[in-house]
Amino acid sequence: MNRRRGVGAALLGAGIAWSIAGSLAGAGNVTRLSGSDRPVNAGARDPGDIRALNSPTVVRSPRDRSRLVVTSRIDSPDFSCAVHRSEDGGASWSAVRVPVPEGSGPKCYAPDAAFTSDGVLHVSYVTLTGRANEPEAIWVASSRDGGRSLRAPRRVSGPLAFQVRIAADPSGPGGLLLTWLQARDIGSLKFTAPGNPIVASRSDDGGATWSPPARVNGPARGRALAPSAAVGSGGELYVLYLDVGEDRLDYEGAHENTGGPPYAGRFALVLARSRDAGRTWEESVVDDRVVPFLAPFPSLALDRATGWIHVGFHDARAGSSDVWVWSLAPGAGTWGRPVRVNDTARGDRTTQSLPQLAIAPGGRLDVVYYDRRIDVRDDLRNEVSLQSSDDHARSFGARTTLSSRPFDSRVGFGAERGLATLGSRLGLVSEEDRTTAVW
Repeated sequence: MNRRRGVGAALLGAGIAWSIAGSLAGAGNVTRLSGSDRPVNAGARDPGDIRALNSPTVVRSPRDRSRLVVTSRIDSPDFSCAVHRSEDGGASWSAVRVPVPEGSGPKCYAPDAAFTSDGVLHVSYVTLTGRANEPEAIWVASSRDGGRSLRAPRRVSGPLAFQVRIAADPSGPGGLLLTWLQARDIGSLKFTAPGNPIVASRSDDGGATWSPPARVNGPARGRALAPSAAVGSGGELYVLYLDVGEDRLDYEGAHENTGGPPYAGRFALVLARSRDAGRTWEESVVDDRVVPFLAPFPSLALDRATGWIHVGFHDARAGSSDVWVWSLAPGAGTWGRPVRVNDTARGDRTTQSLPQLAIAPGGRLDVVYYDRRIDVRDDLRNEVSLQSSDDHARSFGARTTLSSRPFDSRVGFGAERGLATLGSRLGLVSEEDRTTAVW
């Protein structure tokens, strides 16, 4: 039996962005949510606001737990980005202006955020340029006032950088890690060929300077996607990514971006690790039998106190998409068998997807995910669910529904093509008595 401590939840949504500032109180597997979800962006309750905010990140200041920052991608009616901050634990939110350098593409896109241990906020993003909205450059803007204002950004790298993510090194005040997919050539909404590497660059001075980008995935993994970065307690670097094999539909935009026969092969979840500040990388295969559903960012959570590593992703091996967690015990050389998180009936033909993992002090593992169990007929209406484990992901408690009402999964890019998608990730940070989720 999985036993849960009491945990408070600030539950934020960005899809149009929503938040909950409340609490979860529980004994054993019985959990009660108090509070209600609250919008992050001002237009969330306005039916005339058609901006499609999605793919959020939420970070909490290590110096002030009431200080939160959320970044969101905007896919329609135009590509853009949004940054919001809260000084009261998520009860209220205000927008932050994102500085775009003069002479660069006018659009900020695909932001991510991290707080370094000195309380400085760092926001990464790419600028887009031209009619094709090609990535022009990677930028990192920093804030020493908790996100009230962002300073002029520093340019990190050049064109055709996709899926940029940033992570902080908790062992030092200036340590940052950037990862991205470096394309060599692109067509209209697609990569023209495989072989675009995932690369990583490190900064030890708060983003003032960056190391030359180093290739993370080996050449044999020609279709690698969706890198997620983290830094261990000893400064070791980790990058989790997805190898989609020969799946041209999801990697190269085949079938004219209108869909096609599902890929009959398997994906692989791969964790790369560097012990020398990113100069060289070794890989560990988490699972090479992942049954494809979608190819967004997998989630990586490091328990820096104990050495446990957890990976979250969705997988259709049971017939419909379920949420699974893989775990690597301290000192172990092989990954344990995946554990199914969602407590739905197997093969119920509803979708559970986009899990995000976070570890609270004390070792509690929280998992938040999109959940369509209420829509067996159409598999389109979403709720947001949270489940937790106190035994290193061997078992999970019953789910808590975070969203106050169901909502449609067809938001932003792809909706007009009949694709049910709500971006590429959710946001989650966890504390001993509180969890903050973003959707």
